Amino acid sequence: MRVRTVALLAAGVVLAASAASSGAGAAPPQGTRATPFARGPRLPVNPSYDGAFTFCRIMFRNAPYGDGGGWFVDYPRADINLSFRLSELTTTRVSRGAAGEFNHVLIRLTDAELYRCPFIMMTEPGGAYFDQDEAARLKDYLLKGGFLWADDFWGEYAWNVWAGEIRKALPAHEYPIVDLPVDHPIFHTLYEVRRLPQIPSINFWFGSGGRTSERGAGSAEPHARAIADPQGHMIVLMTHNTDFGDAFEREGDNRDYFDHFAADGYAFGINVLLYAMSH
Repeated sequence: MRVRTVALLAAGVVLAASAASSGAGAAPPQGTRATPFARGPRLPVNPSYDGAFTFCRIMFRNAPYGDGGGWFVDYPRADINLSFRLSELTTTRVSRGAAGEFNHVLIRLTDAELYRCPFIMMTEPGGAYFDQDEAARLKDYLLKGGFLWADDFWGEYAWNVWAGEIRKALPAHEYPIVDLPVDHPIFHTLYEVRRLPQIPSINFWFGSGGRTSERGAGSAEPHARAIADPQGHMIVLMTHNTDFGDAFEREGDNRDYFDHFAADGYAFGINVLLYAMSH
């Protein structure tokens, strides 16, 4: 993929589906319980809402049968860096603290703050578990105009676990999952994205000698899939077999990784944010 030149992406600048995708999903094994909310990194106090764009990351519990490292993968640098690039590459007003740092928040699906977020993100959702209250709140949020981006889960098992969880909120018979064609407006909101890039984690990329499919033949093709509301508005975006979060988080860690993945990652990421807030 090649996009319009993004000269601002200079090295070292960093702050810090088909019928098969209809989404019936794998049913969770019986008699299992979700793990408690993982502690992850030390949690800060969320900044006060000021009306500007604030990156909202969803904290979720992991299912014991799931496939994912937890809600905190890529946190907080991906959140900060994507906010920085949004402020740098667009005229969007992005929330900042008194010292100029970019604000970002952590919320659970049952928190009242959810409704202050026009955009929320979940990382490694192949490990997620939603209880009845969380699923109901997610559905309410999405149908009131919210937008969820679920990113960084690999292979069919992780996909099926995620499909089973999202179907608790958005049943398949009402909310089909579709593969997005590259002529969909989300690929062209600001930058011209001609194909969905497969972005591996930086550790996998170096450890595998430059391969991009983290599960080999089982994750060879990246997918951009979506769920729309009854009016046809996209409310959930799912980027499967690719890891945009690492393109954001790791942009300053290594020049070679940056050159291969940062521009492609930010081109699509900025498109997603602008699409979510304008549709």
